[in-house]
Amino acid sequence: MRSLIAAFLCAVFVTAPALAASVSKADIAKTIKADVAQLIAGINAHDADKATQFDAPDIVSMEAGRPPSVGVAADKEGLGMAFKYAPSWQVRLIDETVDVADAGDMAVYRSTFYQDSADNGVPMTQKVNFVAGFRKQSDGSWKIAWSVVAAQERPHKK
Repeated sequence: MRSLIAAFLCAVFVTAPALAASVSKADIAKTIKADVAQLIAGINAHDADKATQFDAPDIVSMEAGRPPSVGVAADKEGLGMAFKYAPSWQVRLIDETVDVADAGDMAVYRSTFYQDSADNGVPMTQKVNFVAGFRKQSDGSWKIAWSVVAAQERPHKK
């Protein structure tokens, strides 16, 4: 029995580093960037379902100027209100970074965007930060557990 336990423990300690090494941070970052590109496409299409397709069920979304929303339904509702309030709203990516945990089960996405819209017919733009915590799901997909949107500057004419 002791030799069986010893063999099991050896197998665990020998294979654990190999499993950790098999996590490709670059592949995870690429996946998350592709997911965010689809999220952006959803925002630009004013499609709340597409824009929230990577939300975890219990997502906490925090945007400057409004209380946090909790859950996918609340996030969809907030986006729907934004689409009605700013029908010309579009976002453009400036830069992005993904930091992946060594275990490969969590990642933090950081980016800067321009938000474009119109105010009384005048084209406006604004630089914003977007930060999101992604969590790997049991099916291998990535979902946003929390996100923060914060303006870097006031809206101004394009």
